Amino acid sequence: MWSGGGSEGPPASPPPSKRRSRQRLGARLVGGGPPPSWGPPAGGCFEPKLPDRGGLGRIGPPPAPRWQLLTCRPGGHSWRCRKPSNGHGIFINNEWHDAVSKKTFPTINPSTGEVICQVAEGDKADVDKAVKAARDAFKFGSPWRRMDASQRGKLLNRLADLIERDRTHLAALETLDNGKPYAISYLVDLDMVVKELRYYAGWADKLHGKTIPMDGDFFTYTRHEPVGVCGQIIPWNFPLLMQAWKLGPALATGNVVVMKLAEQTPLTGLYVANLIQEAGFPPGVVNIIPGYGSTAGAAISSHMEVDKVAFTGSTSVGHLIQKAAADSNMKRVTLELGGKSPNIIMSDAEMDWAVEQSHSALFFNQGQCCCAGSRTFVQEDIYHEFVERSVERAKSRIVGNPFDFQTEQGPQVDETQYKKILGYIDSGKKEGAKLLCGGSPAADKGYFIQPTIFGDVQDNMKIIFGPVMQIFKFKTIEEVIQRANETKYGLAAAVFTKDIDKANYISQGLRAGTVWINCYNVFGAQAPFGGFKESGQGREGGEYGLNPYMEVKTVTIKVPQKNS
Repeated sequence: MWSGGGSEGPPASPPPSKRRSRQRLGARLVGGGPPPSWGPPAGGCFEPKLPDRGGLGRIGPPPAPRWQLLTCRPGGHSWRCRKPSNGHGIFINNEWHDAVSKKTFPTINPSTGEVICQVAEGDKADVDKAVKAARDAFKFGSPWRRMDASQRGKLLNRLADLIERDRTHLAALETLDNGKPYAISYLVDLDMVVKELRYYAGWADKLHGKTIPMDGDFFTYTRHEPVGVCGQIIPWNFPLLMQAWKLGPALATGNVVVMKLAEQTPLTGLYVANLIQEAGFPPGVVNIIPGYGSTAGAAISSHMEVDKVAFTGSTSVGHLIQKAAADSNMKRVTLELGGKSPNIIMSDAEMDWAVEQSHSALFFNQGQCCCAGSRTFVQEDIYHEFVERSVERAKSRIVGNPFDFQTEQGPQVDETQYKKILGYIDSGKKEGAKLLCGGSPAADKGYFIQPTIFGDVQDNMKIIFGPVMQIFKFKTIEEVIQRANETKYGLAAAVFTKDIDKANYISQGLRAGTVWINCYNVFGAQAPFGGFKESGQGREGGEYGLNPYMEVKTVTIKVPQKNS
């Protein structure tokens, strides 16, 4: 059944202190969630249970979000966290601006399909303003360029402090705008955001060149210098985390940033803009623009004064960005793109663990992960048992109010993704895959889809980006390695087996940037992430993630005499 109550919102009453607080704010709020129009009506087929979120253990409830009723631009009232009051605009030079065109666009609550508020719609003119501000902040001798590297680290740590301070509000806003369960926003996404920023804060004063023993009477050394103005375009599936993945290495290495937020999920990125200003970053160092990819994103990619662009999103858009970068000023490009990642279950795998991890590999974040284990390959002698258990697990998955702490799956991010997934499900049926469970909308309101599993899937069938598990059968190791690699993608992969020799052999054969063995979706700020083939180029995370944001300059000095 649906987690939470019926259409009147979450059932639990807040403690007296919370009730008094909300009465002072004048908010009509029931329980720990947003207002009564939160999402789906009662009904459905899923039994509630507190999930074990593979590897994280059974999580207790994070703090309930505190809400404030704000009046937005056209679209009426919306529920937002307590600040920023001016965070619907464009953030340039540490100031808030309307779009040059004065246009706005709505951001939608995917639980209801209703408008949260209107947001300024940035386009080329706004990108030009932001790039000029960033270029000025990067001028030789500017406060940012003259700042000690250790001070850059302090600013990143201060930003992490402020995000921790406002963690409850950011998690609530992420859930409202994106639809992911609040427990995940708070315990997973925000935790990783803070760790990412602190990790790169630590790197800020540890980046240095080398002295080189050149022949002759010369002294030669290298400098690691920032690339300059970095355009960054982030996706809608992990808005806060992808913002941190981009900002951390760019700022630690002394660059300046013009960032475009995903039009589906701009609110948390705008909230963080206020925290960037509060942390003390100089004007123009970080500029943040909400807008559409075809206008603002395209303007960043082709701008002659942008020195580098970093993009996370679809492979098709990655092609456009790389072409625009080449056709403009040959700007540096890093791309983290799509993947149809193989998840290989050998016959000797620990069955319970493999089923749960494979379930999480696919359904985590409503199936909206670039590295989701979307092609589950199961060895033939355990295939039927694995399928049976996976179907049982999918039927028990709790879909519903993302502000209920028991919810495992919220809505898809928007109507476009919702309709696309349902269309692919219909296509899967027509192509001959066997629908084992789900396959339909999960509510009359909002963008909820039942956890879905297809069996008897063939390699030539379409692979779906969403809460749809597709299970393939294989016989031998050599066969599965070949089939796993028969794709233009190479982002991630996984192997489940008790045999370390099999694990090592298969991991060496898989053409993917990340291979997990007996686990899935294990990330850390210390480890690089990126893809082979058309899943991208370059790496984000870890020490490797610093390299794309630095230029190496060689300096050679004539000296009177060189001595060893």
